[in-house]
Amino acid sequence: MSKRIGFLSFGHWTPHHSSSTRTAADALLQSIDLAVAAEELGADGAYFRVHHFARQLGSPFPLLAAVGARTERIEIGTGVIDMRYANPLAFAEDAGATDLIAGGRLQLGISRGSPEQVIDGWRYFGFEPAEGETEADMARRHAELALMALSGEQFAQPNPRPMFPNPPGLLRIEPYSEGLRRRIWWGAGSDATARWAAQRGMNLMSSTLKDDESGEPFHVQQRKQIEAFRDEWAKQEHGFQPRVSVSRSIFAIVDERDRRYFLGSGERDDQFGYIDSTRSVFGRSYADEPDALVEQLRGDEAIQAADTLLLTVPNQLGVDYNAHVIESILKHVAPALGWR
Repeated sequence: MSKRIGFLSFGHWTPHHSSSTRTAADALLQSIDLAVAAEELGADGAYFRVHHFARQLGSPFPLLAAVGARTERIEIGTGVIDMRYANPLAFAEDAGATDLIAGGRLQLGISRGSPEQVIDGWRYFGFEPAEGETEADMARRHAELALMALSGEQFAQPNPRPMFPNPPGLLRIEPYSEGLRRRIWWGAGSDATARWAAQRGMNLMSSTLKDDESGEPFHVQQRKQIEAFRDEWAKQEHGFQPRVSVSRSIFAIVDERDRRYFLGSGERDDQFGYIDSTRSVFGRSYADEPDALVEQLRGDEAIQAADTLLLTVPNQLGVDYNAHVIESILKHVAPALGWR
């Protein structure tokens, strides 16, 4: 299966002499430069993680719009936006404007989110679960309202004496970007949420962490999650074929820098542990010479099942080195696996 291959950056920055990304401005500007470089190398996607109250990328739409204005072909997206923190209609406005700037290349990963830097950080953003809701329920409610708005549904009663003339009928969120509704992905941490995403017509974004639902190796559980998603999708009538992405830390050792940074650092085994009282499984990472990587990746059932692979990058090592990391996979690994 040929695959779209992109990068996923957490956008870390730290004011330390060992980091090439020492300020928030560094993280943002270098993210734009890396997306430009990745496009020139032939990569398919530039994706960015969103975390609040952290020295990471926290405000995605200005960054995505800037990347869209500087590039022409590459997909740009998120992995993922925590919908506990999002005003659904403001989200839809920002997403529509960004997609129009980018010429219809936006691919937005959203989710109920992961543990954050502060306790109940969404409360500081002005959100509270409704009576009887959990914070996860609130995130899904925000997501469904955002999907409605992104679909172009007209729902708002117009003012009979508006400042500017209105079109006839109820009003919708503007700007509206046609087709964006089909380019929303749900970051699913379980088989059940993968099926929920399929029911609502969202693509599936699965990372290196999921609920441990069987005790099997991570890549096997993730492949089964993908199958559950596709089986559920087949029962629906959404009118388009979904996409599925997985993310991995994969480093091809091709020069001395790679050996110094990563040789021997690949986690050969999955890790099991607890997050918010939920037993979870963390997928292994890969770091080896290209021939060995090819053999290892052939055995990763979830990578084989997905149509999109997102390579997590160590952004604090700088744009040039991260471009090298991406190029090494595109040049030395992907062709041998039939991905190029």
